[in-house]
Amino acid sequence: MSEKLQKVLARIGLGSRRYMEEVIAAGRVSVNGQIAQVGERIEPGDELRIDGRKVQFQIEDEIRRRVLIYYKPEGEICSRNDPENRPTVFEHLPTLANDRWVMVGRLDINSTGLLLFTNDGELANRLMHPSNEVEREYAVRVMGEVTPKIRQTMLNGVELDDGPAKFESFTEIGGDGINRWYQVVVKEGRNREVRRIFESQGLKVSRLLRTRYGTVILPRELRTGRWTELDKTDIDNLSKMVDLKPRQGTGLFGMAKRRTERMQEKPLAARRGGYLRQQRRDSEQNQDVDGSRREQRPRYEQNRGGFQQQAQTGYQGNYSSEQQTNTNEREKPFVQRKSSVLKKGFKKY
Repeated sequence: MSEKLQKVLARIGLGSRRYMEEVIAAGRVSVNGQIAQVGERIEPGDELRIDGRKVQFQIEDEIRRRVLIYYKPEGEICSRNDPENRPTVFEHLPTLANDRWVMVGRLDINSTGLLLFTNDGELANRLMHPSNEVEREYAVRVMGEVTPKIRQTMLNGVELDDGPAKFESFTEIGGDGINRWYQVVVKEGRNREVRRIFESQGLKVSRLLRTRYGTVILPRELRTGRWTELDKTDIDNLSKMVDLKPRQGTGLFGMAKRRTERMQEKPLAARRGGYLRQQRRDSEQNQDVDGSRREQRPRYEQNRGGFQQQAQTGYQGNYSSEQQTNTNEREKPFVQRKSSVLKKGFKKY
């Protein structure tokens, strides 16, 4: 079982496959102590290094493709590390053994909504590449009047500093006074693209929420700062959209393992109202009296005890009356049981 080197490096999330070919051609990659060549195949157990640093890897057939949906709140940055120690989106994700989460696109610090993460760098690169024209849908609150002429201009295309840009669709969805809400769709993920298109027409975006990326829609029951994982069917649909072959699952053991991990991390929580109302509610719940952000303990730290605690407190499930009677009978002390041994007495030897 082997796989091409540049494909493995791209899937890890170190860059696109073409970029990794350039890195290999530059002599920066070694396999088992030897300078690697483009197209070389590696197997499990090989030692892989980039610029002298060891890199952990797995062959594609051994890895289950995973995709997370994360509901980014306002104030978090899309980076692994921040010199200013601001909260990052990666702080809330589950830990991967011998792997890493790759972010699909970005949202600026003031934007909220759907972010995708995957352990497959190749899938992430294809979803982000402009040539695949993957749709991104946003709910946008705009200060100012959007006239029919301005609307048509933004649909036809405007000239930005980094080239032309346009909305694929533009729909008004409500609002009061000068603050109106619109639903827009773009097929590129350039930096602050949606905001800059509106700014080119003298309009200011006061709120921006991503609600869809490709075939993935932000779940209404998902609260801000929480994540959920796509099932295999949704992941396969997302992969087919960018011409990637679906992978096989990991079997029953892998499914059971993921269920346990999801319960230990932050799960879905019931959510009342729309996206924006829930954001305000979550923001109020996460603030202390002095206005500082409250540090939330992971769920698994709040519910310690596991099997031992359950053994002490007793099972709290739903028994039928007959089952409960039998259970109570078994829990009586030995001397209270009407057993045949007590009736007949012990034999003397």
